[in-house]
Amino acid sequence: IKISEIVKDYKDNLEEGVLGFSGKLDIRPPYQREFVYKDKQRDAVIDTVIKGFPLNVMYWAVRDDGSYEVIDGQQRTISIAQYVDGQFSVEYNRSPLFFETLPDVKQKILDYELSIYFCTGTPSEKLDWFRTINIAGERLTPQELRNAVYAGPWVSDAKRYFSKTNCAAHNIGKDYVEARAIRQEYLEVAIKWRSKNEIEDYMGRHQHDENAKPLWEYFQKVIAWIEKTFDESIREPKFMKGVDWGPLYDDFHKEDLPVHAIKEEVEKLLLDDDVKESGIYPYVLTREEHWLNIRAFSPGQKRKAYEKQNGKCVKCDKEFKLDKMEGDHIRPWSKGGKTNDENCQVLCKPCNATKGNN
Repeated sequence: IKISEIVKDYKDNLEEGVLGFSGKLDIRPPYQREFVYKDKQRDAVIDTVIKGFPLNVMYWAVRDDGSYEVIDGQQRTISIAQYVDGQFSVEYNRSPLFFETLPDVKQKILDYELSIYFCTGTPSEKLDWFRTINIAGERLTPQELRNAVYAGPWVSDAKRYFSKTNCAAHNIGKDYVEARAIRQEYLEVAIKWRSKNEIEDYMGRHQHDENAKPLWEYFQKVIAWIEKTFDESIREPKFMKGVDWGPLYDDFHKEDLPVHAIKEEVEKLLLDDDVKESGIYPYVLTREEHWLNIRAFSPGQKRKAYEKQNGKCVKCDKEFKLDKMEGDHIRPWSKGGKTNDENCQVLCKPCNATKGNN
C-alpha cells in the first residue's frame, strides 16, 4: 500500500487515538503503547523510505466492519505520517530536508509502497499476533503486554490518567514514583498498589468497566496521604521515589500519626551516614529496622576485630577462619552504636544469627 494512501486523512486525536488510511486505519488501538521512537530511529525510517530500501512488513488486524487496526508497525507508520505532516526534518545531502522541500523526493516518498500483512480471526487470535511479533526492535514492558491482553474500555480510560507524558499521575506523583508514564509504568505502579501486587487479576476483573476512576481516586489518596504525613521540608524525591507507598498507605492512613515527631526523626536519620536513605520513610512508620539497611562493616574493619580477638568468636569463644565470621555492632545501631572500628566485633555465623539487640 502506498504511503500516499496510508497518510490520507491522518489525524492524531491524542486521547481519542491516531487514524489514517482515509479514517479506516486505527494506528494506535487501546492496547498499543504511546509513540516512543527516539529521533534517530524516527529519522532512520524516513531515510530508508527516501533511499527506496524495504521496511519490514507491517501487520494490520482486519475488523468485522472492514476497518483495520495496527498490530505491528505503529512506530514506523507514525514516523512517516509525522514527516509528511511537516512535523520534523531529516538530514539529506548534509542539509535539513522537510517533506515539502524537494518535489521529486516528496513524490518518491508518496509512491513508496509499504508491505502490509492482513491478520484475520477472533480478538484473542489477533492478540496472539501482537504478543509474538517483533515490535520494530522496541521490546514491550510487562504493563504494555498486559494492556494488550486486557484491552477494553477500562484500559483506554486508565491511560488518560496514567499513560501520557505529563499526565495527571505524573504531575502529582513525580516526586514519589520512579516511573515513565509513556511506557505504562505509572499505571503498573497504581494497579500494583491497589491490588496488593495481583495486577493481572485486578485487570481481568475490571477489563470491561466503563472507566478507571476508582483506581485514579485511590492513587490520588495515596499521594495526598504522603504529603500529609511527611512535611515538605523532609521530602527528598531522590530517596522517596521507589518506596512501595501503596501498602504503607493501606496500613497507616487511618492512624493518627505524630507528624511533628516523624519530621524530627526523619531529619535526624537523613544525617546518619549508617542508614540507607530510601528506607527511612518506611522505617519511621513500621519501626522495622531492616528498611534502613544499616551500613555493614568493611572487610578491613572486620579483619582488625578478628585479629584483636585472636580469631575467636566473642560469644562462644571458639576459633574460626575469618570467612566464617561476620562483623557485628557491639552497641546496636538502634541504641546509638556506630559502624566504626571501636564498635566492631566479629561473631561466628551461627552465633550472629541468634544474636538479638542486646
